[in-house]
Amino acid sequence: MKLIFCGTPGFAVPTLEKLVQENFEVELVVTNPDEPAGRGGAPTPPPVKLAAHRHHLLVFQPRKLNDPSTQTLLTTFQPDALVVVAYGHLLPGWMMDWPRLGCINLHASLLPKYRGAAPIPWAIIHGERVTGVTTMKIDRGMDTGDILLSRPEPIHDDDTAATLGERLSRLGADLMVETLRGLEHGAIHPHPQDPQQASYAHKLKKEDGKITWSVSAQEIARRVRGLNPWPGAQTQFRGKYLRIWRALPSAENLRGAEPGTLIPEGNQLKVACGSGSLVLQELQLEGRNRLTSEEFMRGARLQPGEKLGS
Repeated sequence: MKLIFCGTPGFAVPTLEKLVQENFEVELVVTNPDEPAGRGGAPTPPPVKLAAHRHHLLVFQPRKLNDPSTQTLLTTFQPDALVVVAYGHLLPGWMMDWPRLGCINLHASLLPKYRGAAPIPWAIIHGERVTGVTTMKIDRGMDTGDILLSRPEPIHDDDTAATLGERLSRLGADLMVETLRGLEHGAIHPHPQDPQQASYAHKLKKEDGKITWSVSAQEIARRVRGLNPWPGAQTQFRGKYLRIWRALPSAENLRGAEPGTLIPEGNQLKVACGSGSLVLQELQLEGRNRLTSEEFMRGARLQPGEKLGS
């Protein structure tokens, strides 16, 4: 089967590598242009481009898919299917009718739940116990196409967006291979999504990381996990941003302390919340290194009643 693969971040790499390993003919890899990164702003290739080069695959990095020159180049290929994994662009209409088997997307949720750009973080933040991966035929909506196959995956109590994303990327790679083989042999029958069950996971913004201490410790702990590694759960301490990398919720209410109040207890540092408390484990003050709570307390010399937040 001849394929064109569209993808950009690390999440897409296992699927590309699995397709190569399973002897699909990946004629072209389409990914985002290199972006400046680091202090020097040197152009940095996306992970999918690096993976494609490791397998000696042809790479194309258009800025826009609806540019006439892009369409001219792409239509020199005649793929059986176009595989899309976290590419980051909506496909123009002409692409959907182009491959024989259509355009097949791998989405990191059990559709129709969590359509959109950030299904993994929002599933954790909202307290879901199970998520998964879905393959679907791309149509002109936002993740609204007919479902091909899906596989569930439990969300562990200590999962971050990074750890859950890694498992889903591997599960999704296997599911994509199964989907393509099933389509080729006529063994898969697409079925429409139920719009009444749909929910959306909007693209993460930096302000999504702001912690509101008046909510429950459970909610805050899920936000810490769901926004790790980006954009990170943040608050303020002595006028500087403080990022919380790891924390555990506790049902303990801290002596009637106001939400956001820091309470050192031995080698533990706790924060009063709207209900319960948060046990801080790993923190990073603006411009500083990541520290354990013990290291942070030694350096900060906390004053009684000090609070986090603006």
